Amino acid sequence: MKLSVIGLAVLLPGTLLAQKKTDFSIKGKVGNINAPAMAYLSYRQGSQSISDSTKITNGKFAFKGSIEEPIQATLLFNYTGGGTNGKNVQRKTIYLEPGKMKIDGKDSLSTANVSGKINDDYQKLRIALKPTTDQMTAFMADYNAMPPEKQKDTAVRSVLDKKYNAIMEEQKTAYLSFIKSHNDNVVSLDALKRFGGSTPEYDVVAPLFKSFSENLKNSAAGKEYATMLTGLQNTAVGAMAPEFTLNDTLGNPVRLSSYRGKYVLVDFWASWCGPCRAENPNVVKSYAKFHDKGFDILGVSLDDETSKKNWLNAIRHDKLTWQQVSDLKGWDNEVAKLYVIKAIPQNVLLDPSGKIIAKNLRAEELEKKLSQLFPL
Repeated sequence: MKLSVIGLAVLLPGTLLAQKKTDFSIKGKVGNINAPAMAYLSYRQGSQSISDSTKITNGKFAFKGSIEEPIQATLLFNYTGGGTNGKNVQRKTIYLEPGKMKIDGKDSLSTANVSGKINDDYQKLRIALKPTTDQMTAFMADYNAMPPEKQKDTAVRSVLDKKYNAIMEEQKTAYLSFIKSHNDNVVSLDALKRFGGSTPEYDVVAPLFKSFSENLKNSAAGKEYATMLTGLQNTAVGAMAPEFTLNDTLGNPVRLSSYRGKYVLVDFWASWCGPCRAENPNVVKSYAKFHDKGFDILGVSLDDETSKKNWLNAIRHDKLTWQQVSDLKGWDNEVAKLYVIKAIPQNVLLDPSGKIIAKNLRAEELEKKLSQLFPL
């Protein structure tokens, strides 16, 4: 068994001593698989990424380790033993629990049973989600089978968007039902993250989190989510936009407060983000139409040092004539963290006093909102 730990932060010795860990062990049996097949286990624990591997002999494999609390992990089989990528790979999401765990499968990892209360609850969630999972699989198969020109057709996309959104709403209903009936389980916390999506709304997710047990809320994962909620609350519609300063393309510092007196759109994007680049023409159109009336934009890029040249080229190519800033840290962008940006494109619209009056206005929605603020 080969174990590797990649530390993403340096911990003080005192911190290490203060962390209480419990042992786990996994014994598995899936069919009669043999060499060169390998099993791989990967998970994150705090600031560390942990990966482990072992040979599969007569379908049997085993792992052991220690965890601070139950945590989601990925178990992977490669039937040709060639690492974690390739055509002969099967993946299964499991939860590592303290104590002894068993994994039993007749002939496939994907259908194998995993022992443990948390894994039992996770299986209940998977069963509840299966109808929408099957619908989404069929939807994507139909979409991918379409000719490219049909995929781009406006009328076709309108129909597809409605179907996709209907599936997602049904899926959210399943998540919500599970969350409400399981308030003391890390699976529920992970389900809440999926329920909230990439642009969670504080007023929607906060009450659900508050309904969780104190044990769950006080777990490391619970505390991390609580911190995220604080960020959401601080950047919700009606709140004063948190101040920040970032350098522009020439290295000059730009303060958000310098835009006071104007309606300003703080636009989060990146040169490598396809949906962002597709949305840029709509933003350019709104800027041209309303800039002279008192509307401005501050672009915040999630590019990094390696893509700085692409960022500058994208600004020119997409004709983004407003101010652009970035700390060139990619997803570690300090302002993105401050505003709880988990996906892009996203934006925040501020009034002249600096108060947030709208979020994530796209295409016609942005122009419609600005038309209300600046009647013709």
